[in-house]
Amino acid sequence: MTRFGKVFGDGKPVIAMVHLGALPGAPLHDAGRGIEGLVEGARADLRALQAAGFDAVMFGNENDRPYEFRVDTASTATMAYVIGRLRPEITVPFGVNVLWDPMSTVALAAATGAAFVREIFTGTYASDMGPWTPDAGAAMRYRDRLGAKDVAMLYNVSAEFADSLDRRPLPDRARSAVFSSIPDAVLVSGQITGEAAALSDLEAVKKVLPTTPVLANTGVKHATVADVLKVADGCIVGSALKVDGDTWNPVDPDRAKDFMDRVRKARGR
Repeated sequence: MTRFGKVFGDGKPVIAMVHLGALPGAPLHDAGRGIEGLVEGARADLRALQAAGFDAVMFGNENDRPYEFRVDTASTATMAYVIGRLRPEITVPFGVNVLWDPMSTVALAAATGAAFVREIFTGTYASDMGPWTPDAGAAMRYRDRLGAKDVAMLYNVSAEFADSLDRRPLPDRARSAVFSSIPDAVLVSGQITGEAAALSDLEAVKKVLPTTPVLANTGVKHATVADVLKVADGCIVGSALKVDGDTWNPVDPDRAKDFMDRVRKARGR
């Protein structure tokens, strides 16, 4: 069985984001709430998402704007602390993503026992953060050196906040990434957090990768999830589950439950 299959089974997983509050050292960090505030915020979101029945959750540091390619050690350490505090309460597979740092993401996965990671591991981009040139070979070798070979690697092949300098069509870039870098799944994104990937992009990538899981990475909404799951092998959702659909708000338990009710209906159960 593939790593993806071991983590998610043979269905089309719906993975919900636990967006941590801004971490120490980040411009938006709330020193008044401190570390305990980060833990309590993440705990409330985690409980709401698990109660709604999501297949998996992923912890990310979306609030650490402006983003970095090499994050402060304190960011990774704080994320590990928060996840460690919550580990006894996590009842579904979980993943991690330290934006936009593949090596820190892999290190965090190894430290916390995460089942999967998401990152930009391949490609060359002009981005809001400057030139972007990740190294999939280094990240995967690091994973193996840390004794975390079972961690599934989810490759985002259409980076948010950036434009690919590789002018090959997206399906060709995705197919090449699978051949050269052996990801466990490929993710297709919109231009920014909360903005949907075009269904035509999902269809085109899935057509050239019939045996590789292809997931929608951003912008899946209540009204679109059924259509997305007809094309994609799963999806990752964050903003649509928040109060008023705002990325930076807490998870709304009612919105989360409604989302998964629609997923279950789309699945026929």
